[in-house]
Amino acid sequence: MAAGTFSQIYIQVVIVVKRRQKLIHSLWEDDLYKYITGIVQGKGQKIMAINGMPDHVHILIGIKPTCLISDLVREVKKASNVFVNRNNYLDKKFSWQGGYGVFSYSTSAIPNVIRYILNQKEHHQKQTFTAEYKTLLEHFQVVYKDEYLFDDITLLEE
Repeated sequence: MAAGTFSQIYIQVVIVVKRRQKLIHSLWEDDLYKYITGIVQGKGQKIMAINGMPDHVHILIGIKPTCLISDLVREVKKASNVFVNRNNYLDKKFSWQGGYGVFSYSTSAIPNVIRYILNQKEHHQKQTFTAEYKTLLEHFQVVYKDEYLFDDITLLEE
């Protein structure tokens, strides 16, 4: 018998609607989340949690070491763009911004990360998305410049 590969890798992916537009509507966000879940599972990965706000989505994924994160995120964004546009959920074209955030977690952190993702609506009553995103970047010691965080910000947060 050959030895197997064993791993436990968890990542949180944060994707943002282009120009931070608040386009994801509560009437169809569950359909979008189910569709994204299907994409991730179709690529052989495991969805641990998915939730978001009208302008962004958090996805916690149990990922295999053979998965290229950039390819997975590109496929999620590309296919979900098509999904939203083909279903005519909006009267304008939907798309995600070019970049994304990805953060890794230990097994012991997973219950808290799941709670955090599932409680996005409550969380954002107290904190803006920009503040949340910068907190994640700083917590994970990611070097960034403000001008490269988001594509074409057209909406100012209060």
